[in-house]
Amino acid sequence: MLTAAKISKFSIKFALITTICLTTFELTAPAARAEAPSDAGSAGLEAVIAGNHRDPKNAARDTFRHPKETLSFFGLKPDMSVVEIWPGTGWYTEILAPYLKESGTYYAASWDKDEKRSFVQENLKKYHDKLKSRPDIYDKVTVTELSKSKTNIAPAGSADMVLTFRNVHNWMLHGFDQAVFETMFAVLKPGGVLGVVEHRADPEAFPDPQAKSGYVQEDQVIQMAEAAGFKLVEKSEINANPRDTRKHPRGVWTLPPTLLLKDRNREKYLAIGESDRMTLKFVKPAS
Repeated sequence: MLTAAKISKFSIKFALITTICLTTFELTAPAARAEAPSDAGSAGLEAVIAGNHRDPKNAARDTFRHPKETLSFFGLKPDMSVVEIWPGTGWYTEILAPYLKESGTYYAASWDKDEKRSFVQENLKKYHDKLKSRPDIYDKVTVTELSKSKTNIAPAGSADMVLTFRNVHNWMLHGFDQAVFETMFAVLKPGGVLGVVEHRADPEAFPDPQAKSGYVQEDQVIQMAEAAGFKLVEKSEINANPRDTRKHPRGVWTLPPTLLLKDRNREKYLAIGESDRMTLKFVKPAS
């Protein structure tokens, strides 16, 4: 039979054992949590994507462009050196710049500032105005130029990753697609990743070497990349859209967000959504 004294001694021993166990857990738990840096990176990416610094019109396109899933598929990490090719007016800059700001490096290989076309000049101004509007977010963005005559987009062999979103058709139209793939290959480190998202043409259609509709066949992109030295690692259907027939009067620009036909069949094209897109991950071989 337990006496009051024995119960008291038992309680004290139990309390001491519990304190020791809890102290041991507190000492070891942080080390265990530190073993999963990828989880922290993912959380950081989600926070950036949800940030109120983003243009609401851009954020509204997330449902079609799947930035978190796309960048995670490519293997983006916050300490990488990343080059984005032709960032346009900054849709992905709003995500990449703050995500890479503290530990990484972000090069925006934009249009040639000497380009004569008015829409290029207008969009260049919009892009630089965006950067100037939030120096707390964009002050570490390094803007370079990419054109037929300007290919110094980042130091050779310095980048962990090169990304390009819906641009291959533009290079094909102007006849320097292969030169761009070679430039992207040159700036990557051995083992570096090239991530490509592009409007996907019907694989059964006759290939258009100029991609005038804005759609490019997946095989065409793979051939360009492999000719430059890349190796295809993986494909993803993250940005696929089976509702897109690819048969539109003004090509891919018939669909949102451009909607070139304006109010003509507007609801029809809004119901389709943005284009069907390939998402391809390449690597620069280590040797």
